[in-house]
Amino acid sequence: MNSGDGRLVIAVPIHLNQRFEDLRNRGEKALILFLTAGDQPLDQLPAIVEALREGGADIVEIGLPFSDPFGEGPTIQASSQRSLANGTTPQAILEAVGNIYADVALVTMGYYNPVLRYGLEEFAQTSAKVGATGTIISDLVPDESDAWCSASDKAGIGTIFLIAPTSTEQRIQEVAERTTGFVYVVSRTGVTGAENQVPTDVTGLVQRVKALTDRPVAVGFGISKPEHVKMVCQVADGAVVGSFLVDLLHREWDNGAGRNKIIDAVRRLKEATKA
Repeated sequence: MNSGDGRLVIAVPIHLNQRFEDLRNRGEKALILFLTAGDQPLDQLPAIVEALREGGADIVEIGLPFSDPFGEGPTIQASSQRSLANGTTPQAILEAVGNIYADVALVTMGYYNPVLRYGLEEFAQTSAKVGATGTIISDLVPDESDAWCSASDKAGIGTIFLIAPTSTEQRIQEVAERTTGFVYVVSRTGVTGAENQVPTDVTGLVQRVKALTDRPVAVGFGISKPEHVKMVCQVADGAVVGSFLVDLLHREWDNGAGRNKIIDAVRRLKEATKA
């Protein structure tokens, strides 16, 4: 949280490993939700995350807007541009994250350039102070991540790397060795975006990853319906929903007036994670 004089005060974090362990003990898989911070007013971020928690979110990825989000589809690109037009900065986002008290694990997600400009160690330390317990840097590959992994380890936050259907066996091995949070498996090639179907061959990719690591494996890209979540959770430890939620928040949040619609949609997704 923010102390009022500009200092960031340590929040009580929920660690990723503990969250996945608790879910396993309950016979559930993780519902992981992505939102673009600053698309809605930043001072409403804690209320938005609390609504997601009430719906059943287990982990929330706080997206940092970037001017060139080349891995994103039109929905998240548009949200990123709206956020930047609102004057959103990484520092302002981290301050807002520090005001979140919802019972969810928090992960920051973005691109390498803003994190590098912020300063790797400073970003990692500040993220830990405000209660984030993991970070996804979408365009950072394992063999170029020594400095970031070192900064993350010092701060005690998890590293999360991505694996795509086109990843080589060597890349999968590198991700398995470097990841300390969860492995993010991309269900298909291309950019993010809600789809009508999730490729069924993602099962084989998840199994290949699980053969190399005991870290949790979550699947994202194109997941927008409870049936998508259910399919993914039959083989993975969690499902990531991004574009669907970003669009829903943009259309329905309305300064909190649409809170119940958000909760109901998340609740339907969460039910699909249960055995």
